[in-house]
Amino acid sequence: MQTPSSVQTSPAPEPRRVSFSLKDFVIKFGLLVILAVMIVVFWRLEPAFGSARNMFSILQAVSVTALLALGVTVTLAIGGFDLSIGSTAAMSLMASSYVMVILDLGTLPAIAVCLFLGLAIGFANGMLIVKGRIPDLLATLGMMFLLLGLQLIPTGGRSIAKGMTLPSGGSAQGSFTETFLALGRYRVFDLIPLPVIVMIVAAILLWVFMERSRYGRVLYAIGGNEKATRLAGAPVERYKIAAYMISGGFASVGGMLLAARVGRGDVSSGSSLLLDSVAAALIGFAVLGAKKPNVFGTAIGALFVGTLLNGLTMLNAPYYAQDFVKGLVLVLALLFTFGFASSNHR
Repeated sequence: MQTPSSVQTSPAPEPRRVSFSLKDFVIKFGLLVILAVMIVVFWRLEPAFGSARNMFSILQAVSVTALLALGVTVTLAIGGFDLSIGSTAAMSLMASSYVMVILDLGTLPAIAVCLFLGLAIGFANGMLIVKGRIPDLLATLGMMFLLLGLQLIPTGGRSIAKGMTLPSGGSAQGSFTETFLALGRYRVFDLIPLPVIVMIVAAILLWVFMERSRYGRVLYAIGGNEKATRLAGAPVERYKIAAYMISGGFASVGGMLLAARVGRGDVSSGSSLLLDSVAAALIGFAVLGAKKPNVFGTAIGALFVGTLLNGLTMLNAPYYAQDFVKGLVLVLALLFTFGFASSNHR
């Protein structure tokens, strides 16, 4: 018989130590550190950069890009990619201008047409990919070129402005209403642009949808392993179509806000939206070491791109250098995400 004193007890396991190297810090926080350093440097070189009005101007400029990038994030989550977002936004911009200036129908019809177009384009993309079995890049690339041409047909390739001469020979009788223009120009407390509030609300709602709802988890599951998600009983095809409709909806809102800000249907307004929004979404992969599409990272990525371009503009940097710098930043962000992380697991 063993006495209590003779019973051997195993030593308590030592608490597991969590190692956190400099490389781990760079992977997780590197992009945020670069953003903070960039703000400080621009502020020191140009004191006006740090003013409250300029900061909100950056957010206003970023708002459209961020909305498009949030839409891209949803398609990336399912393992897809929407290349038509820039042309969808441009189509929305031209459609709202056409409804108000040429058809003279007012604010609500313009908003309704924009939202309908965005959702319809997203639905068409989803059907081409799901039912037509066309790879997402090719389907959305084809849609991009289709929309770029389609938006120019009603006006013969000309921008839409009050009193413009129509292809028929007459002149446009309508104009942008003050209510519509306020969507892009109104400032709450004479400081915070309304598009910034729209962007923040949209980002919060999408974050809750993607990170806290069952539907968002299914979208991520499709991107991680579509076959396993299908075998688990999820209606994968419907979710994929819905993802592209969400992307189209966000793009249409972005195009509408851009039209309200510039006050005309400029055929060249959406030329850089695709590249900037894709850059923001991909930079988001590096935020906090997420290594996956995520709403918070995309918002930070859009802020990063907007801050960089605003700072370079205020320092009178040559316009042709901006794309180079954007590309360099994107490469560094992807290096943080994949290069350093891969070397950590060797």
